[in-house]
Amino acid sequence: MKNKSYSFYDLKLKIYDNLAWGSDAVTALYGETILVPCNGGSPPPSNLMFIKWKYEKADGSAGDLLVKQDQKEATVEATDGYASRVSIDDKYNLLISGATLLDQRTFTCMVVSVSNLNEFPVSVLVHKKPAAVQIMDKAEVLHKDKPTMVGTCVVADANPAASITWKKNGHALVADDKAVVITSSTKVEPSTGLSSTMSILQYVASKGDAEAVFTCVSAHDLGDDAANVGPFSVHYPSEKVSLQVLSKGPIVEGDNVTLKCHADGNPPPKAFYFHIKGQKTLVENSDTYTMPAIARDAGGEYKCALADNEKMEASQSLVVNYLDLSLSPTGRVLKTVGDTLSVKMEKSASGEAIVSWRKDGKKVKEPAFTKLTYSDAGVYKCELTMGGITRHQSFELVVEGKPVITGLTKQRSMDGNHKVLTCEAEGVPEPVFQWSVNGSNERSAFSNGKATHKITVIPKVNLTVTCTVSNKLGEDAMTINVSSVFNEDPEKKDSQEESDDQAKLIVGVVVGLILAAAVVALIYWLYMKNSRQGSWKTNEKEVGTSEESKKLEENNHTV
Repeated sequence: MKNKSYSFYDLKLKIYDNLAWGSDAVTALYGETILVPCNGGSPPPSNLMFIKWKYEKADGSAGDLLVKQDQKEATVEATDGYASRVSIDDKYNLLISGATLLDQRTFTCMVVSVSNLNEFPVSVLVHKKPAAVQIMDKAEVLHKDKPTMVGTCVVADANPAASITWKKNGHALVADDKAVVITSSTKVEPSTGLSSTMSILQYVASKGDAEAVFTCVSAHDLGDDAANVGPFSVHYPSEKVSLQVLSKGPIVEGDNVTLKCHADGNPPPKAFYFHIKGQKTLVENSDTYTMPAIARDAGGEYKCALADNEKMEASQSLVVNYLDLSLSPTGRVLKTVGDTLSVKMEKSASGEAIVSWRKDGKKVKEPAFTKLTYSDAGVYKCELTMGGITRHQSFELVVEGKPVITGLTKQRSMDGNHKVLTCEAEGVPEPVFQWSVNGSNERSAFSNGKATHKITVIPKVNLTVTCTVSNKLGEDAMTINVSSVFNEDPEKKDSQEESDDQAKLIVGVVVGLILAAAVVALIYWLYMKNSRQGSWKTNEKEVGTSEESKKLEENNHTV
């Protein structure tokens, strides 16, 4: 009889056929010891003579393994590879060390007793857990709208062969031969009979797949495994270009202005054309172009385009703001009290500008000086604003003048023991005060060209006191009579001084009235004289009554 050769695939079919006949089955682990029970592990009969294990060879013939007689050592009868691998335990179970896929066959336990002979066939399957999932040919990036091989997933050395599925972000991918193409295959290693499963994923990405994670999942009876591939960057060409002006505020003449050309492609383009006032400039390895110290006439439309596709372009209008302020005078301006000062402000702006004035930090109207006073002195600041742009210039006005005494007064103290003399003057620079008498408790004040100086005196006799004020432009003096504070009735003295002052006031009023009456009479006389001369020339009668003449005579008499 000729020997038959079987492939591993044919051998598996034969084993599964035996299982279909109703024989028992045992599943063993690859490389481990196979335990094959005899009669399902039931105890042998009491009149047992011996137990014999045999197996079905690849060609279908029977081969002997070993024989075990009751109370005796087992005898190995195998002459092939099983000779060193088989043994039997005390329960008559067949033990086969180092399980391989060649052990996937039917083993038969033959039980021989005095009264009977029974055979118990057992089919053996050997399973092998696959090696860890491996990812090969991993893609670097995905491409939008273009099939890209994500990677090759390999699950090796398994029995039976492992199955593979692909997931994206945790969701199973279903092949549609368009956006998702999955190609799977299984290969058997001839030397071991172990199977390796391989699956290739091709995927058509979209922009939304950026940072997506793909997972290869291996499923097997002895355990599942998985390996991730990704995340991936998705590459796609630019679909839109924009031009930006990098500026925190309005662009002002003299600023450095940077233009940025942005394209939405991935990876971003590395070269651009910038169209600057009719000139085309290529910029490589950058998406910006800087114009230093931009001029006011540089406003207008600017463009940028992709270097490799100039049809993809964008434009942006650029407005250059400018604001000029010219003020005359500026700096320190020295004038004399009573002088005039012309202030001229000129402005030039690209838009509506607002002018404001401040004097010594306080808001004022635009200054106009026709006759300078000491109070006009100060620091004037003109500020011009337009949007977020500000210009300002200033001048310091100093008004000088010869000192003039505006008042000299005296005042008795409440206790009558001394008198306080007050001298008031106007002048810049600040006047220096000098008195013709010695005083104490001196107090001074100076503001806006007005100066005050007070001294305390104790006159022992009646005095004529002179106050003199001076600065670099000149001097002025005034006197006042000061009576003694000794040997006099303060109330009487004050009353006398007050009466003298009142008398002087009355005399002044009377003299003023007399002068006013004289002027009125003179004017009336000239009027009447002219009226008479006019009537003589026209041969008309003089107009007037006797009562009017009488009144005129009375007025003349009164004057």
